[in-house]
Amino acid sequence: MKKNKSGSRKKKDLFFPLFLLLFFSPLFALSGFDSLNVRFIGNWPFGPSYAVSYDSSRALGFCGAGGGVYIIDLSNPSNPVKISEIKTRGIVENLFYLNNRLYIACGQGGLEIWDVATPSSPRKLGHYFTPNYAEGIFVSMPYVYIADYLSGLRIIDVSDPQNPYEVGYYDTPGYAYDVFVSGSYAYVADYSALRIIDISNPQTPYLIGYYNTPAYAFGVFVVEPYAYVTVHYAGLRIIDISDPQNPYEVGYYDTPGYAYDVFVSGYYAYVADYSALRIIKITEPQAPYEVGYYNTPGDAYGVFVSGSYAYIADHYAGLGIINISNPQVPFPVGYYDTPGRAWDVFVSYPYAYVVDYWDGLQIIDISNPQNPFQTGYYDTPGYPLGIFVSGSYAYVAANEAGLRIIDISNPQNPFQVGYYDPPALVRNVYVSNSYAYLAGYTAGLRIVNVSNPQRPYEVGYFDTPGRAEGIFVVGAYAYVADMDSGLRIIDVSNPTNPREVGHYDTPGSALDVFVSGSYAYVADMGSGLRIVDISNPQSPYEIGYYDTPGRVFGIYVSNSCVYLADEDGGLKVIDVSNPQNPRLVGYYETPGRALSLSVFGSYIYSAEEYAGMQIYQFYGAVGIEREAPGRNLEVKVLSTLIGNKVLVVDNFGERRNLFLFNALGKKMKDLNLREGKNLISLKEIPVGIYFLKGEGIKETKVIIF
Repeated sequence: MKKNKSGSRKKKDLFFPLFLLLFFSPLFALSGFDSLNVRFIGNWPFGPSYAVSYDSSRALGFCGAGGGVYIIDLSNPSNPVKISEIKTRGIVENLFYLNNRLYIACGQGGLEIWDVATPSSPRKLGHYFTPNYAEGIFVSMPYVYIADYLSGLRIIDVSDPQNPYEVGYYDTPGYAYDVFVSGSYAYVADYSALRIIDISNPQTPYLIGYYNTPAYAFGVFVVEPYAYVTVHYAGLRIIDISDPQNPYEVGYYDTPGYAYDVFVSGYYAYVADYSALRIIKITEPQAPYEVGYYNTPGDAYGVFVSGSYAYIADHYAGLGIINISNPQVPFPVGYYDTPGRAWDVFVSYPYAYVVDYWDGLQIIDISNPQNPFQTGYYDTPGYPLGIFVSGSYAYVAANEAGLRIIDISNPQNPFQVGYYDPPALVRNVYVSNSYAYLAGYTAGLRIVNVSNPQRPYEVGYFDTPGRAEGIFVVGAYAYVADMDSGLRIIDVSNPTNPREVGHYDTPGSALDVFVSGSYAYVADMGSGLRIVDISNPQSPYEIGYYDTPGRVFGIYVSNSCVYLADEDGGLKVIDVSNPQNPRLVGYYETPGRALSLSVFGSYIYSAEEYAGMQIYQFYGAVGIEREAPGRNLEVKVLSTLIGNKVLVVDNFGERRNLFLFNALGKKMKDLNLREGKNLISLKEIPVGIYFLKGEGIKETKVIIF
């Protein structure tokens, strides 16, 4: 039975992806996945649903799920069955199915094209990185039309699906969320307006008319002579487009929720209204009215109608199948649950254990990092945020449901063996010897005896001054990341009487901590990485720091590197061999808000709130180029971190002409390479981020510091 998951959502989830894109729009200045010395390996990317499509001829549903798509047999709507899955590189924002091919607008990952003629074995045909963030999609062969957020309408030729390319674009002034094509026009939901763009010549599209909407325009569906536009808190607006140069509103229905998507079929407009499916009678466009509704268990973001059913992309509740044969009384006939929000990850090879805020423990086989797959799951009560694996048990910090102990000896069939429910929210857990140390949001450190996993019991506690978030235990000390008062060091040599021996109040909000040697490394949210000397636990002090661009939620230390899960900027790798002078040696702009990570060997496992688990590999500062389209490297950059302002390259015995550009695209220097290795002085170039371009080289990022 599905848990009731209403009532405790964070406010900003109400506006995702709108909030995420508006607030973090600088992250999407370029699509693709910017990186330095870190390479993508594989993913199990599934999460909440924003998009849905349907193949009526085969009764197949396509349900976007975080960074992937589930292909579902819907021949029996009351018993949907997953056939297979597609893994995309970005978050699936929209889908379009046509003639055995699925076209996917996947945000940062741009456009992906998949052959689904054989549903059990979908095959990727090609992809195209749009300039910004692919939100909406419409296919009218041989073109795919992409609503590309900050970069407006992009027109992609897909006549050869393995080599799609852009033929034209129109950069709308707002934020392009959705697009619908009818005849010679593309209708774009563009933030606060409906834009009508003439596409009769795809190479030179141009604006022919527009209508300013009263709020954010998210979705558009055209049945001439009307465009039906969903306008966030202003509901459904009906725009007369008979004269595309002078569109005007003829009627509206202000839905009670937040209108995200619309599908028109027959006499009705079906609106995904965040908390419900709304069915609006539109036979009189001047006076539309609601005839029926169904309150969905999740958050309705997308809708597709075929025959007697409406298919709902219902966020954390997955795919909803609603019988609409009687529009006055719609009712659910089936649901297929997709994962929710990945929050924490723990690796115990060959498995990664991911806790999902909505759906509990997910066990992922990572024996082949290029193709991880789910082997089992256990839907814990509560809203889990932390996990620790020891032996045959997974210890899950399940927030208001306390500590849950799951037997994982059979990864295909995990089950709960015991639990402990303290008088506080349990945010994180660390297990050492026979004790589980819990970070309690309002009750500090709780120490639980787990020698008998079936009957855990508390033996002691220490109430930290603020809200305890992270926990790490070494020897006789527990190190607690306290959101309001920094790092607290607690002597737990006597578990029944823990006592604080020292503390260091970090400048930000301490969310996580990792101890290695004489240092505690603190993820300090908006204040980045703080390195605290704990050689004397009574007098800890900060010895160094690295201020990340975003908010750091998770941390892991391996060898001389600190790996940071930066909610806003993805994965960061910091060299701390000199703790007084930590420096960036690698990064990867991940697709779905990195909240936690675990490292095993050279592999990094990142829990992405909206894109499941992503796997990366850190190669060190050896010149791994940023991911971008281009030719194979014929010029090798031997170091992308230039501390002495000398660029070292190898042009393999040939003359080459290269150019150095700054981040704004201004050419800073011509680089004329002679035969053999080259040392090129860049002493006149200011510190910053630059790009190498030119003959025989992929666009390559270098950092001068």
